[in-house]
Amino acid sequence: MLQVVQLFSCLDKISYIEWALDSEYILCGLYKKPMIQAWSLTQPEWTCKIDEGPAGVSYARWSPDSRHILTTSEFQLRLTVWSLLNTACVHVQWPKHGSKGVSFNKDGKFAAICTRRDCKDYVNLLSCQSWEIMGSFAVDTLDLADLEWSPDDSSIVVWDSPLEYKVLIYSPDGRCLFKYQAYECGLGVKTVSWSPCGQFLAIGSYDQMLRVLNHLTWKTFAEFLHLSTVRAPCCAAIFKEVDEPLQLDMSELSLDDNFMPSNYDASEGYISVRYEVMDLPVALPFQKPLVDKPNPKQGVGKLSLLHPNAI
Repeated sequence: MLQVVQLFSCLDKISYIEWALDSEYILCGLYKKPMIQAWSLTQPEWTCKIDEGPAGVSYARWSPDSRHILTTSEFQLRLTVWSLLNTACVHVQWPKHGSKGVSFNKDGKFAAICTRRDCKDYVNLLSCQSWEIMGSFAVDTLDLADLEWSPDDSSIVVWDSPLEYKVLIYSPDGRCLFKYQAYECGLGVKTVSWSPCGQFLAIGSYDQMLRVLNHLTWKTFAEFLHLSTVRAPCCAAIFKEVDEPLQLDMSELSLDDNFMPSNYDASEGYISVRYEVMDLPVALPFQKPLVDKPNPKQGVGKLSLLHPNAI
């Protein structure tokens, strides 16, 4: 049975909420204020308020130890680490992105943060204990899109914007271990994900292809294509969503005549949804993206590798 455990009142409209990893604290982003508020479930009287002032807040996140809050200012002027233990704060200048570009290693002791200065992309490595910069190295990207630390902490993958297909593997000391480029012309990488064991790296791109790299040789281990038609034999069940008008009998309801307008249609706006199992082959619906608009809705936009290494 669900019940209210705590009730907290914020100072403005809540734009974002996030649980701390230890489930003891909860963060509320009041981006329009701009302000961050944090609450404790075990100590209701405890509260934290972070006011960024004119710098603004574009995003906020918890650190792995659940005792620090990382905020990114508007226009990516700085990334600030706020401590809940001693009210100290540390600034990292010129973060590349607001909600992206930050990755922690497996045990949460180090953080990799993307920055950009002098028209060049960099990766800064910070200690999550003192939040001092342990090292920084430039990466060979035109417009770095994001980065992700490998599950075994041995490498960091960074990839370029969709305008250029480029995936780079770096060691934590800044050495480039491998550069992968599937093709040159056309939109490139859309999403990247490590396998839980760190042995495989999956890359989804705008050409409808999913490519998997091996961590030993960094060569292509497998390629998967999203086909427009699903044919037998196939173990996947294909469901089709069917919308039907919902028939409502309003005559038995005791409603005042002033409650509903005279031209009110009882069935208007009410839809019943059911799912039908389709027989193979099935042609998947496809809509050609507009060539005059950016970020077309095509390609592999989301992927997740499950244990043991199932996509």
